[in-house]
Amino acid sequence: MSNQIEFRHLRYFLAVAEDLHFRKAAEKLYISQPGLSRQIKQMEDDLGIQLFERHNRKVKLTHVGEYFKHEITKNLKNLNLIINHAKLLQNGKEGSLTIGYVGSAIQKIIPELLLKFKRISPNINFVLKEMDNQKQVENLLLQNIDIGFIRLERVPTGLSLRSVLLETFCLVLPKDHPIDSSNYKNLSQFKDEFFILFDPKFSPSYFEKIMQIFDDNDFIPKVSHSSIHANSIFKLIENNFGISIIPKSLQIPYYENVKFIELVDIPQRTTLSVVWDRKNTNPILDDFLELL
Repeated sequence: MSNQIEFRHLRYFLAVAEDLHFRKAAEKLYISQPGLSRQIKQMEDDLGIQLFERHNRKVKLTHVGEYFKHEITKNLKNLNLIINHAKLLQNGKEGSLTIGYVGSAIQKIIPELLLKFKRISPNINFVLKEMDNQKQVENLLLQNIDIGFIRLERVPTGLSLRSVLLETFCLVLPKDHPIDSSNYKNLSQFKDEFFILFDPKFSPSYFEKIMQIFDDNDFIPKVSHSSIHANSIFKLIENNFGISIIPKSLQIPYYENVKFIELVDIPQRTTLSVVWDRKNTNPILDDFLELL
């Protein structure tokens, strides 16, 4: 690279490449539009490559520009990781691991893992981010998170998937519901009830499994509400908006106004899995997977 090219030139390029609009990019960068245009043109001249096609007010990345954007984005992310790791070392930390998760994983699985990992490597910084399955996949591919806890059966090429927990489902009812574990027979007892289910966008394969449970009991559920958050579902149930079916690991004992019936008599089970990008070079990830 020419010694005329500085870090700021790369930031300028990415800003224009993202918006494909010099004025909008200049506003974000807090510099003048003519100044930004000159910097980009200087960068192209110094590198000897054309990054943008300019047609009146329209801007388009060239084939070279597309490649350059992809590689610079990836390598700047690696540079940020190096800088952040250096800051952790300065603060006495050995490294950092960013974990995405669906709500059920935080009840027991993740806390137990973190406690065990802390005993082995006490100077690790953990960042926890609750997000739905698809968001975790997207963030893994962008390397915004290192590992995810999801309920998906398939993931894109390049990601690895490993099962960590196979569990039963539970029926969730208001505390004063006439049916409990003593008089429960089968799910068809609830065919006239309203159900509150996880949004299909949360995980299409998970939603399909829930539908299989209803198919086996010969009725189509009346769905009154959907959500991606268990706490919202529990709140709706305790206020008598309906009942629900959830993974057993989402049983929360401090919800005094709901009760649970474990559905051990049905064949369906749900799997909590971990997923990660095989190209991720974070050394803490390898140690975490080994503990798993």
